[in-house]
Amino acid sequence: MMTEQNNQFWSVLFRYLKRYLAGAGLALLEFIKVAVLAGVTIALVRYYLFKPFYVKGASMEPNFLDHEYLIIDELSYRLHEPKRGEVIVFRYPNNPEEYFLKRIIGLPGERIKVSEGVITIYNDAHPEGLVIKEEYIDKDIFTEGEKIMSLNKNQYFVMGDNRPNSFDSRRFGPVDENLIVGRTWLRGWPLNRIQIFDTPTY
Repeated sequence: MMTEQNNQFWSVLFRYLKRYLAGAGLALLEFIKVAVLAGVTIALVRYYLFKPFYVKGASMEPNFLDHEYLIIDELSYRLHEPKRGEVIVFRYPNNPEEYFLKRIIGLPGERIKVSEGVITIYNDAHPEGLVIKEEYIDKDIFTEGEKIMSLNKNQYFVMGDNRPNSFDSRRFGPVDENLIVGRTWLRGWPLNRIQIFDTPTY
């Protein structure tokens, strides 16, 4: 009698464990599916839409400070051309392993003149030249250098906001479009300086 009862007990127990493990297996499988899908989504966003960027140096002060954490929008420039005034991350032309953060000043096909602290843009709309007024630059900052440069159809002239302490197109020349990673979209750190960036008007 005890043997029969024991057999029934173990039989019920095995059936219960079998159903439990089957349910747990399905739950684990669903968890794995969700984890894989989340990982793929994060990877796609990380490598094709947005990229983090860590500011190093003082060339963009006071608008971007050393050690700040930015989010770079890599999608927009697949839909439209870069605009004057946008702050971009690009690969340094002389060493593509290095990444720079600068502001677009000159657009493809334009001629740029830097003289006595004044930046003048020559293009089809302004054949006589347009002096650009940069409200994002401190009034006490002087744009050093004497430079005249004509840009090809896929080149951009970039400068740092901290003009006396910026290594930019005044020194290394224009930046080809294929070297541009994306535009600065968001400052995520520090918390007291969180900001979404707009394109300035001139």
